[in-house]
Amino acid sequence: RVAMEAAQTLDKGEEAENKRKVPRDVEMDIEYLYEVVPQLSRVFRITDKIGEGTFSSVYLGEAQMTNGRREKFALKHLIPTSHPVRIAAELQCLTVAGGKENVMGVTYCFRKDHHVVIVMPYVEHQPFVDIVGMLSFEEVRLYIYQLLKALKHIHKFGIIHRDIKPTNFLYNRRGRKYALVDFGLAQGTPDTQIELLKVVKSHKESQGKRALIPLPPNAPAPHASTRTAAKRPCPPLRHKHNKELMGLCKTSRSVFGERNLNNVNAAKNPADKVEEHLLKPAKADDVIGRKFVSSKRRALPTRPAVTSQKPKAASLNPSLTCSCHMTDRICNICLSRKQQVAPRAGTPGFRAPEVLTKCPNQGTAIDVWSAGVILLSLLSGRYPFFKASDDLMALTQIMTIRGSRETIQAAKKFGKAIVCSRELPPLDLRILCETLRGVRPCGKDSLPAEFQATRHPAEIKQESTGPAKNQSSQSASQSPENTAAFQGTGWDSVPDDVYDLLDKLLDLNPATRVTAAAALQHPLFRDIGDQQEDAS
Repeated sequence: RVAMEAAQTLDKGEEAENKRKVPRDVEMDIEYLYEVVPQLSRVFRITDKIGEGTFSSVYLGEAQMTNGRREKFALKHLIPTSHPVRIAAELQCLTVAGGKENVMGVTYCFRKDHHVVIVMPYVEHQPFVDIVGMLSFEEVRLYIYQLLKALKHIHKFGIIHRDIKPTNFLYNRRGRKYALVDFGLAQGTPDTQIELLKVVKSHKESQGKRALIPLPPNAPAPHASTRTAAKRPCPPLRHKHNKELMGLCKTSRSVFGERNLNNVNAAKNPADKVEEHLLKPAKADDVIGRKFVSSKRRALPTRPAVTSQKPKAASLNPSLTCSCHMTDRICNICLSRKQQVAPRAGTPGFRAPEVLTKCPNQGTAIDVWSAGVILLSLLSGRYPFFKASDDLMALTQIMTIRGSRETIQAAKKFGKAIVCSRELPPLDLRILCETLRGVRPCGKDSLPAEFQATRHPAEIKQESTGPAKNQSSQSASQSPENTAAFQGTGWDSVPDDVYDLLDKLLDLNPATRVTAAAALQHPLFRDIGDQQEDAS
């Protein structure tokens, strides 16, 4: 009895402390959740908001169990605009594949109108950004092994997670517990066992192939202004290249390495072919582009102007892909290109090359690439490792690590062409990671200029002193300061196997990239199974 009273007093003290710590905006969010899903108040006492993303918010709740013990749960509140099929597919992934092999399961689900709350077991974990530089090499080895174990399990069911990142792989460092969460962006492979993922895929394909109804020839253009075009000021550079546009319609030019859809070289009379192209009914794929032209740009020259004036070959710059290159406008060539439909879901910095280049055929290899990026952060002690504002910049950062020629060759394998302004050699992954972590001194040629600003502070301090400049070729691990810093953590004796695995995980070609099942058989994890048996 005394113990029960002490526990109740302790719980009340923790409750009062939690109330003091919760900010006012979080309290308002909790009150709103109780209001939109009132049945939660009969089961859970929500104490905090522990996560927030684009499509959901996660709360920490406590429930009284039948045995009298209070247990913590994670309550994921999905945004009301989420598609019902997408919500059901996420629940099915958690139900079918969750609950084992480091994959989060589902306990219950609440629904009120268009508000859905998924209840899952709560895994206490530390933020990845706080521990990425504190983990020993053995902890890193176990972390990546458990992540690959979870990927192997979901890939066996034909699930592509599509958003593998440290915040979606919870890690309890003290208890060595792991949990792969958030299947909100998951997709299915062609042979997936998750039936609702097939529905999601077919729904997206139907959306991508949906055709717009062409307008009658005499119908006015949609959203067209009633004012005359002459009164509307024309922006600069929009009326200077009409001749070049006519010439481009007759010239076979590539746009980002792809076939030009307006290629008319095969015609005997190029001028007639241009007339036919301008007068034929609009295709369904071009309706949106034509709307933009009709409402935003001056009309092209009429037929007599096209046939009487021939473009000058000297006015075209052969180094440009089209006339709008490096300008503030979009030419007809780019507008007439068929839109590429490919999934791009995922977090910037963790997207694979085939995702960045909009490859239509994407499989489980994109999850393996993301696991490789996580391993790269763990080995280098830098998180996030890649941080780009757009896909092209992200591809450039990958080239900086893996090499431009290698990236271009890999892109050809999955049907994409990449043009790089200068050649970037691939970096040695061991030298890169050891330099960024501070195990190896940063010399002039050890890293490119892009990484000079991220050097370890100990290296900058060493280079500022006179004697250290002459000893830059020696290993930093030999210095007493670094030996003491890395002693007992394993970073002073990292085996080559881990960099061999990293190279295989970051294979630019998804067809030859190692699978999660094959990666678990890598020599780096040779003794992991024995350690787990001893621990059990």
